[in-house]
Amino acid sequence: MSDTDIIEQLKQGSEAAFKTLVDTHQKLVVNTCYGLVQNREDAEDIAQDVFVEVYRNIDKFRADAKLSTWLYRIAVNRSLNHIRDNKKRKWFHSFEDEVANKRREAMQVSTSNTDEPEYELENQQRAIILREAINSLPQNQKVAFTLSKYEELSYQEIAEVMDLSVSSVESLLFRAKKGLQKKLYKCYKKKCL
Repeated sequence: MSDTDIIEQLKQGSEAAFKTLVDTHQKLVVNTCYGLVQNREDAEDIAQDVFVEVYRNIDKFRADAKLSTWLYRIAVNRSLNHIRDNKKRKWFHSFEDEVANKRREAMQVSTSNTDEPEYELENQQRAIILREAINSLPQNQKVAFTLSKYEELSYQEIAEVMDLSVSSVESLLFRAKKGLQKKLYKCYKKKCL
């Protein structure tokens, strides 16, 4: 079923079309959310909200963009709202909880299939350092970088999702890469690992 068919059937209230929409785009939406919020459970919750919003607002969808672009935009906005809301709650988290969460997430990120625990631990530490560096980027740079590197969107697609010009996306990505280079080089010089 094409995106056009899904949209038309959703406008008629078809539950089968909604199931097809979720089945087709769920991985894309969850991965986009995860790239921004860095927590699998939160990403899955946000993704559910994204699909509910699409279902409720399908009549407002203008076909001037692809359905996937609209989904990306909603997913990014919902994720950024979640991050903003959680910054207020973060004051109440204890240091131990934060460390435990990062360790657990690092274990999920690790993709190595080795029996060497030191190598595995080093990879987990690198993943944490990289994630923290990405999370420290300004919001627009973080979004553009995540969509580029994790979602592998083209500059044009990122521009559509973020409602920016392609040259603005290029500039954001350039600044994000420079910022990450500086942060990671400082870490390297301090011998973080």
